[in-house]
Amino acid sequence: MTPMESTDIVTHRIDTPTALIPSMNTETITEIQPSKSAPLFGFWYVGCESRELGRGAVKGIVLLGLPIVLCRTAQGAVGAMRDICPHRGMPLSFGRMQGDCLECAYHGWQFDTGGRCRAIPALIDDSPIRPEKIGIANYPCRERDGYVWVFVPDPQRPHQTVPDVPPLPLPSPPDRMIHISTVLNCTIDDGIVGLMDPAHGPFVHQSSWWRTRGSIHEKAKTFEPIPNGFRMVAHAPSKNSGPYKLLNWFYGGSPTTTIDFVLPNQRFEFVQLGARFVSTRATVTPIDEAHCRIDFTAAWNCFGWIPFSKPLFRYFANIFMTQDREAMERQAAGLRYKPALMLIDDADTPAKWYYKLKAAHLATVQTGQPFDHPLKERVTLRWRS
Repeated sequence: MTPMESTDIVTHRIDTPTALIPSMNTETITEIQPSKSAPLFGFWYVGCESRELGRGAVKGIVLLGLPIVLCRTAQGAVGAMRDICPHRGMPLSFGRMQGDCLECAYHGWQFDTGGRCRAIPALIDDSPIRPEKIGIANYPCRERDGYVWVFVPDPQRPHQTVPDVPPLPLPSPPDRMIHISTVLNCTIDDGIVGLMDPAHGPFVHQSSWWRTRGSIHEKAKTFEPIPNGFRMVAHAPSKNSGPYKLLNWFYGGSPTTTIDFVLPNQRFEFVQLGARFVSTRATVTPIDEAHCRIDFTAAWNCFGWIPFSKPLFRYFANIFMTQDREAMERQAAGLRYKPALMLIDDADTPAKWYYKLKAAHLATVQTGQPFDHPLKERVTLRWRS
């Protein structure tokens, strides 16, 4: 398995005459030279929703440019393997489950969920060929929070210990949970930078029930380092966001929200008001060099008395997802010309941290040196949105 090309990130001061841009501090401009986004190996990624993989089901997917087949046995166990039969190259996802084995649709070779061949129908009884000595790559596969997760190992770390699947923060069992997904026509880096961008809301997500251009105002948020990421510490949610106002109106008091970003691709937001909470996670999963997939899940224990609250939450979440997808598709029309991109001022600082976190992780993998976190201590950023 060959990883996608690595990402080269170049930062430097742009030598533009300050007389032309008197209000801009050129020292804070970061220019990212065009290059192909590289996914990070050695992490868990969402393969599909659990409901998409019923007992005896088979599903072919592509993660990080790798063909992978997901399957579920009759007993409910999930497995993930390379989606190519070693016999004639037929994708195993065209096959079917036979008991605890996945049967190739071409010649009936059968593989267990560990990738070991268990039967070759064409062999005669005294054949010297031992099917159990034939195998294909398999991947650790687990279920959590309504998803089937696949761990894609890093070829540079063959002895890496497989960590636990990252959980959705839930202080107590939620009353309701939703999952939605969409494919973006963009690279993984562009998708993740869009995920954490704090300034696009009034322009991409304009609406009477959420926020408008006229509601733009200055904000100040404090960030702190966390392992493999950074956190926007607990704060009062934006006063120009309608759903947060509902929590205040119906339950009294002031909610707080905490937002985390964690490598390789996860954004968590946890809103709490007393014992009431809304916990969300969005992941941007690389499919190939030009496409990625957003998987969004939300769990909550409030507004249970509202009729059809789950369909309503899904409806509004889908609106947001559609707006983000359209924005990314429009941006892709410009990115295909490979322009240099500028990240400026505090609003773009989280994006800079992402690139530096990614580079620090790759440096640790390649050199074995301690992880050099780009955020050393708490810092307050200010922007308008």
